[in-house]
Amino acid sequence: MRVSIITVVFNGEDTIEDTILSVASQTYDDIEHIIIDGASTDQTMDIINRYAGKIAVVVSEPDQGIYDAMNKGITLATGEIVGFLNADDVYADKRVVETIADIFKTSDAEGCFGDLVYVRRNDLSKVVRHWQSGHYKKNAFSMGWMPAHPTFFAKSRVYKRYGGFDLSYKLAADFELLARLIGRHNIKTFYVPKVLVKMRLGGVTNKSITNVLRQNIEIYRALKSNGLPVSCFFIIKKIYVRIKQFIAGFVYGKA
Repeated sequence: MRVSIITVVFNGEDTIEDTILSVASQTYDDIEHIIIDGASTDQTMDIINRYAGKIAVVVSEPDQGIYDAMNKGITLATGEIVGFLNADDVYADKRVVETIADIFKTSDAEGCFGDLVYVRRNDLSKVVRHWQSGHYKKNAFSMGWMPAHPTFFAKSRVYKRYGGFDLSYKLAADFELLARLIGRHNIKTFYVPKVLVKMRLGGVTNKSITNVLRQNIEIYRALKSNGLPVSCFFIIKKIYVRIKQFIAGFVYGKA
C-alpha cells in the first residue's frame, strides 16, 4: 500500500531539509514523497535538488497559494493513501507512516488523524502547544472541534469522490475540507491518540488579529455551506480549546 506524502513549500530554505529527512527516515518502505514548490526565490530548490534521490516528484512553479499547491499534490499522487507534511513540519518519530499504513490495512478507515505539537522554530524539542485531536463526535465541527490537519491521512478515493481544497477559502480551506469529508459526508475515521507531527510556530492566520477574524468568518461560511449547524458558543469553545492546548503543551513539554 503506497502512501503519498505531499510537501508544500515557498521560500523554505531554513526548514525544508528537516522535512525531507523526516520523510526519508520513515521505516515504511513504500512512500511517494511529492514536493510542490511555489517558485521559491531563495535556496529552497537547491536544497531539494540535493536530495533528488529521496523524492519521487518535484514541481516548482507559481501557484495561487498553499491550498492550490496541495491540490496539485493530490492530483499527482499515485498512492492509495495521501497525507501532507509541510515545510515547517516533521514527523514525531520514524514509525509514523508505518503506524498509519497499518491502520488502513487492518481497518475500514477512510481517514485517519492523530495529535500534533507546536514547537519553537529553532528548537524542535521545545513544545509550546499540544493539539489533542480526540475522537470525532457528531456536530463536533459546529462546536469548534477540528482534527490537526497535518496529521490527517485519507484514501485517495476520498478526494476523487468529494474533491480537494476549495480555493475560495483563503485561511480556512483545511477546516472546510475536513468539515466536508468528516462532518458532511461521514467518511469512516480512526483516531490515533499519540503525537504524529511536530509543527513549528508560525503561519499566516496567526500573524494578525484581522486574519484570525477572517478565518472565523470563513469557518462560519464553511459550516453553513456544508449544512452543518452553527453553535452560538462556537467562538467561546474555540478559545477554551486553544487555552487547553497551551496548558497541555506546557505539561507535555515538562513530561
